[in-house]
Amino acid sequence: MRGELHLTVLRHGRSRADDENVHEGRYDSPLTPAGEAQAAALAAYWQAHPPGFDRAYTSTLQRAHGTARIVTVALGVPLTPTDLLREWDNGPLAGLCREEALARYPIPAFRHDLDPFTADGGESQAAIRARALHALELVWNGGGQRALLVTHGGFGNSLLRELLGASRGWFEFGDTAFATVRLDRGSHTAVLTGVNLTPHLT
Repeated sequence: MRGELHLTVLRHGRSRADDENVHEGRYDSPLTPAGEAQAAALAAYWQAHPPGFDRAYTSTLQRAHGTARIVTVALGVPLTPTDLLREWDNGPLAGLCREEALARYPIPAFRHDLDPFTADGGESQAAIRARALHALELVWNGGGQRALLVTHGGFGNSLLRELLGASRGWFEFGDTAFATVRLDRGSHTAVLTGVNLTPHLT
């Protein structure tokens, strides 16, 4: 399997949790009307500027799956839901208002990559990294040359970190913003060709 694989990593549109000012993570918050409009604007942009997706994968959480459905139905691209693309499991923080979360679960001065997300549970960074690699393996072996991955800001970062070997890097993802990466099937080369792209919102 030589050649290139082009990945587009898309963050979902605005969700209800964004308006509620609560921690999201595994809190299964749906898109707001604004988020649906953002996804529709992206679908229209890609209809006018076809990205040539062969296939698409999406997180099973509502905000990502809803975004993916709007886009893929408009483009006629087959969609595969997978739990591998879900946001970080933030344990008891999910759905908790930020002030209460900070009081109950203060941010530690140091958290080892093998430690759970909070003292009361959640994924460790090591578990998140492993899941990111499994997700990338699924896409790598899925066939085709251009794949869309609809996910979340945190997990989108995890995917890019593994692809680029940037373990402590952070990549901006606004609502329905996407990053593009070109992979070489004959080497370990990964080229980040765009990040936090929102041409449909300008």
